[in-house]
Amino acid sequence: MSDSSVARMVPSRIGLLQGQQNPQTKISIGVSMPIATPEIYSEMIDRAKAGGYAFPAVNVTSSQTLNAAIRGFAEAESDGIIQVSTGGAAYWSGASVKDMVAGSLGFAAFAREVAKNYNVNIALHTDHCPQDKLADFVLPLLAASEEAVKAGKDPIFNSHMWDGSHETLEDNLRIGRELLERAAAAKIILEVEIGTVGGEEDGVENEINEKLYTTTADALATIEALGAGENGRYLTALTFGNVHGVYKPGNVKLRPELLKQIQAEVGAKIGKENPFDLVFHGGSGSTEQEIADAVSYGVIKMNIDTDTQYAFTRPVAGHMFSNYDGVLKVDGEMGNKKTYDPRVWGASAEAGMAARIVEAAKQLGSVGKTF
Repeated sequence: MSDSSVARMVPSRIGLLQGQQNPQTKISIGVSMPIATPEIYSEMIDRAKAGGYAFPAVNVTSSQTLNAAIRGFAEAESDGIIQVSTGGAAYWSGASVKDMVAGSLGFAAFAREVAKNYNVNIALHTDHCPQDKLADFVLPLLAASEEAVKAGKDPIFNSHMWDGSHETLEDNLRIGRELLERAAAAKIILEVEIGTVGGEEDGVENEINEKLYTTTADALATIEALGAGENGRYLTALTFGNVHGVYKPGNVKLRPELLKQIQAEVGAKIGKENPFDLVFHGGSGSTEQEIADAVSYGVIKMNIDTDTQYAFTRPVAGHMFSNYDGVLKVDGEMGNKKTYDPRVWGASAEAGMAARIVEAAKQLGSVGKTF
């Protein structure tokens, strides 16, 4: 390529780097904003807690859903959290491979590259990890981050979730304490679940009963085992009737006032106002008032997966039904490549999921909250 050819290419690239608008998505792109550093992630949490809002935490399973998630946050001008579950991480590696570590590392590497094109901060998180998945999921990822930090780099993930809800509280907190020590040394925030979320996710199923409601005694035991920040920062999923899955509003019996009670009672005991950075699991089926109440009591992160899955798939279903004779070779015909091209229906899926994330950011109050 000649020097003159290179010169002709440069101005358009410079325009992007100076933050020109993409006419299709109306997102200011080109401002290099990498994945949140540990310091930025902590600042995101501090600002959310002080400002009375929360971040959507969106599960992704592919590059397409990852792009949709980042786009949604950018369109809402909201910082956000993107995460993979055990099943999602396995799918990232290939449906026939199912390697959770390879999938997680691939997800993180891809996210670091594409996030540079958006002007919001994105934190990377791994979702529910029960004890039988630790050795094949979180522990190898922790080790990889430890090596990265030793080399002077940021950890690969901003936070990991340890889900000890199937264990006794004593075992849950014992393992949590061990993980917190390693996570803190690697500049990673740990998330713990104290109580049980009902319903089913990635093959883990819990009954809907009184175990869904964390007690003040459980929360005090958490502080005694993990500390109040002096041993490393952690997020706490206190359960107040949360259920994974698809439910109409009103069918899930949430008691967000429990969060207020626990924050007040534990705070009075240790002399620290609102001591927990809270996480809201199982948000599907929640009313807007329940969400608002939970956020006002210290929730800074709300997981959404069921709703974003549907928002991604619904436009695809609509496209297939509307273009039946184009996406299939009906009666020996050739079909229409312009309708079965995955980029066509994939773009609709991405837009649908992004719009649902904007809606979630509005509900949680994080719209416009980026720095």
